[in-house]
Amino acid sequence: MLAPLAEHFDLWLCDVQGHGDTEHGGRFHGWNRSAELAVEAFEAGRGRFGEVPRFALGHSFGGVLTSLILARQPQLFQRAALLDPVLFSKAMMGVMALSELVGLHRRNVMAKKSEARRRHWPDRANAFSLLRGRGIFRGWSDAALQAYVNHALKDAAAGGVELKCRPSREVDIFSSFPRRLWPSLARLSTPTLLLYGSQTYPFVGQSARRLSALNGAVTIAEVPGGHCFMQEHPEDTAARVLAFLRPEG
Repeated sequence: MLAPLAEHFDLWLCDVQGHGDTEHGGRFHGWNRSAELAVEAFEAGRGRFGEVPRFALGHSFGGVLTSLILARQPQLFQRAALLDPVLFSKAMMGVMALSELVGLHRRNVMAKKSEARRRHWPDRANAFSLLRGRGIFRGWSDAALQAYVNHALKDAAAGGVELKCRPSREVDIFSSFPRRLWPSLARLSTPTLLLYGSQTYPFVGQSARRLSALNGAVTIAEVPGGHCFMQEHPEDTAARVLAFLRPEG
């Protein structure tokens, strides 16, 4: 999906804690601090691009971090696109907060799925073969899955390849939640496009519709596909993002 966007934008990509080529980093910093650290990294590196228009784009966890950044620093980006951001409802966060108090927060559905995720394969070809058409990867284009296998896996010390992001880090993320999420969403003033998949988690679409009714700066649209619809339809997603971020063409 990023390849067609790179024809129109310089891309600045940020690996959050434990993702991509960053270190695992010990204890999870949390959603809000992760958003602050992303801004610190962006500010440290943006000088190389000069004074140019700036746009934000984030998916899932990254979509929520992007919304937190937009709420705190509305002047930082001219426009933004959120792809299937996991915007937990107030009720969900209430249950998660209670679960945290009684020690059950790591047992919610998303956290348990992350914990059960396979981490190691004999080689990249085997990983591609076994992941193709399964679970979260169902419906992905071959090119998108190959990019995942190329860039989300690393050589393992004991041989074979393994996920760069440990499943335990995903568990950390999905057994926690951002603080002051909905008050932050209410403050968004940056023109924002929120795309969500027709087959994504039910709460994502529900939260998107609620946010659209709450805040006129946010435009929403349902698109074909699941939580990773941009991996299923990369060209279409890129075209939608480009049309919103650069409406003048």
